[in-house]
Amino acid sequence: MSARFITFEGIDGAGKSTHIERVAQHLRAQGADLVQTREPGGTALAESLRGLFLHQDMDGLTEALLVFAARRDHLQRVIAPALALGQTVLCDRFTDASFAYQGGGRGMDWQVLSTLEQWVQQGRRPDLTFWFDVDPAIAAERRAQAREADRLEKLDLDFFERVRAAYQRRADEAPDRFARIDAGDSIEGVGRQVVAVLEQRGW
Repeated sequence: MSARFITFEGIDGAGKSTHIERVAQHLRAQGADLVQTREPGGTALAESLRGLFLHQDMDGLTEALLVFAARRDHLQRVIAPALALGQTVLCDRFTDASFAYQGGGRGMDWQVLSTLEQWVQQGRRPDLTFWFDVDPAIAAERRAQAREADRLEKLDLDFFERVRAAYQRRADEAPDRFARIDAGDSIEGVGRQVVAVLEQRGW
């Protein structure tokens, strides 16, 4: 199987992380050599920046600059080398999250984020993005049952409604790349949706 770059997106509590392993199992069965990673994170530097991002107060522009700095290191040290070796990369969040959280949630200018995307990625984009779409109220209930909230997860439902709308905008801008998953379905139902997308693409 040729190298693929697959990302997983959605508001906190959508359940995307649960299904990364499902995708990994499916692709390994097809003979893929996989690298699983996450953002912010994936390298020693990026993980350090993740800690700041999740726990230190800052404005939207600072958030974006911090995450794109982490992304640059992640691309150079992990993602690009893996793809060059023919490996498939599964990444929990990527640039769509920046447009959703800092663009939609924080109200940052879309064009500023687009410029950062161009500078940092130099044309590199995912081959497929799973968008786990769910009502923010349902996601909030799931988060409350699962873990202690970080500083972003503590924000109100209006914030997450804006994040969700920004994901929809990104999906509308790249319909061939995005696969919307109804994340309000059962775990089994979501898993079937994910596998169906892979099978439709012959993966």
